[in-house]
Amino acid sequence: MEIIDVSALDRLSAQAQEFQHTRPYPWIRITDFLYPEKFEQLCKDLPDPALFGLQIDYKRALGQASHDRLALQYRPALEKVLTPSWRNFIHELHSDAYKNFWRKMLGLTSRTPVILTMHWRYAPSGASISPHTDARRKIGSHIFYFNTPEDWEEAWGGQTLVLDDGDKWSRHSAPDYSDLREAGASEVLGNRSFLFAQTDHSWHAVKAVQCPPGHFRKVFIVVANRLTPQVIWRRIRGKDADGYRLSGGVQEKPSFNER
Repeated sequence: MEIIDVSALDRLSAQAQEFQHTRPYPWIRITDFLYPEKFEQLCKDLPDPALFGLQIDYKRALGQASHDRLALQYRPALEKVLTPSWRNFIHELHSDAYKNFWRKMLGLTSRTPVILTMHWRYAPSGASISPHTDARRKIGSHIFYFNTPEDWEEAWGGQTLVLDDGDKWSRHSAPDYSDLREAGASEVLGNRSFLFAQTDHSWHAVKAVQCPPGHFRKVFIVVANRLTPQVIWRRIRGKDADGYRLSGGVQEKPSFNER
């Protein structure tokens, strides 16, 4: 691999048992998953915000507050506007080595299907992600942060928060921050990423970022999905596991509840 540091895969895989027993759910902060020079190139080559769709004040199910951001879903049709560095990175993420990394971290068998979807999210000033758990088809997320000290300050926020509900809240609910305990947080600057496993209690959130106008919290998220009947049905209809049309335009969005 030219972008993903294979030694990082080995180092993290050796911590799989510890990761699986982390509470309140499996999560880990990761440093230097990518080769430093490749990380810097990916930062320079991030997609233009003009390609993104604006998702602001969307009404979420269960009474949860809106998740505000600029959003761009990866689909094969996007390859023609991506730089070589991003095309190569995405191809490495689709490799057997990376999927096997997921299997090892989650304790899955070597034959368990891992269906990946990927998307960029840029958050402007004031944008936030309310406490939530993800859809059951998801087995986990790997969040790559693409801010550097040149364009972001830690004080502006943007950390992904690990929230502990004490196993008290149903995933079909809308607890507030005051109902949950902050058990950890990611780091956002430099060559950092954050991996967590999906459970019925894997509550996480991002508080409103406090950056100046013109700055964005920039992340690229790889979602690992189970091969469920929903995922199969979406594929039959020409959609990815997240509900986006594989042949759609770059800003095409699924129904909001198709998440």
